[in-house]
Formats: sequence, C-alpha cells, structure tokens
Amino acid sequence: MVSAIIVAAGSSRRMGFDKLLSRLGDKPVVAHSIERFEQCEKIDEVMLVVRSDQRAQFQKMVDAFGFRKVTRLVDGGPERHLSVWNGISHLAKACQLVAVHDGARPLVTSDLISRSVTMAREFGAVALAAPIVETIKRADSGQSVTESVDRSGLWAMQTPQVFRFDWLLDAYKRIVDSCRSVTDEVSALQEAGYPVRLLQNMDWNIKITFPRDLDLAEKLMNLREVDF
Repeated sequence: MVSAIIVAAGSSRRMGFDKLLSRLGDKPVVAHSIERFEQCEKIDEVMLVVRSDQRAQFQKMVDAFGFRKVTRLVDGGPERHLSVWNGISHLAKACQLVAVHDGARPLVTSDLISRSVTMAREFGAVALAAPIVETIKRADSGQSVTESVDRSGLWAMQTPQVFRFDWLLDAYKRIVDSCRSVTDEVSALQEAGYPVRLLQNMDWNIKITFPRDLDLAEKLMNLREVDF
C-alpha cells in the first residue's frame, strides 16, 4: 500500500493570505496538488494535514471536488515536521511506502509521483530535486555578501519525497523524541543514517510562497494546456 501525506497546515506568513485555498485557475491551490495524487494509479490513499481551525473549509473542498482517495483530515502541528509526524501517526497499518508532498506545490505531475514511487520501491528513499544553476552567495545578517558558495553538487529539494514507511517512522520518531526540528523528510532520513536517492526533475514544480508565484503558476498551467 502506498500512502501520501499532503501537508497543508502552514500559516502562509510570507504570502500575506491563505495561499492553499487561493484560487489557481478553476480550483484552490491545494486541490491541484490533491488531484495529481488522486489521478496517480500508484497512490492508494491520501492523508491531508490541515490547521485545526480550517478543518471544515478543507473538508468542504474535498467533498466538493469528490476526492475519493482522501481518507482522513489530520490536524497539523506548530511546525512542519510535527505536522508530518501527525500524518505518519494516522497512516494505515498496511502502508509500505509514504509520499510526503507540500500542498503548495500544485504543478507536480502524476507521472513524477509515479516515477518517485517506482524508484522508492527499489532504493527505499527518493526525493524530487533540481540542480542549482544560479550563482550562490552567503551573506551576513545585514545582507552584505561574505563569501561565494561552490554550487557543484548542490540541489534544490522538492516534493514529493517518497520513503519506506518503516524508515520514515524510525527517522521521525528520533527527531520528535529528541525535540529537534527538520525542514524536510530527507533531513530526517539523513540524520537516521538512511540513504536517499534524488530524482532529477526538469519540469516546473514551484512552491507557492509569494503572491507573484500564483501568477507564474497560472501561466505555467496555461502553457501545459497548450502543449497537451
């Protein structure tokens, strides 16, 4: 059984308004993310992690779009890794692989999800990623450049990130028990000593973070429709 945890419990502080329920084309941002997993034949169930004060809104959205694979809405935590942990804690016992995805990445494709799952069956842990191509600088707190960073071998992590359930459970239990924090699942797996493979993604898979990202995502979606 392959389960997906879609994390949709963020505060959208940098956005200034709720980005996940904002309209992108004909549906909310998070609905596009759910739809991609709904359409992927290799995904059996979807766990949606939301803010407790928005549960009714998200349930209404799930019902409105008829998402059959969304089996449960789970309350998120004060930090992202705690939201993921809450999702892990509610997964079906038959779960073998877990795909964790940011609800704010609506441009992921069902094909990429499927390829990630296939690789995870072979390697145990896989994450979508893109090589860093921009020049990278490190700056101090005053935003003055302090040094250059060699970009060779650097990758920007994306989601979904797909793992063996027992690996992810063990890695996250260690993080939670030690009261530490991680910004993504790969970091938790690394700290626990599990090997992670990258799946290079050359397609658009932006994370909606700032208002301008909604405009960009809309344009990219329109371009995909033209290509199809």
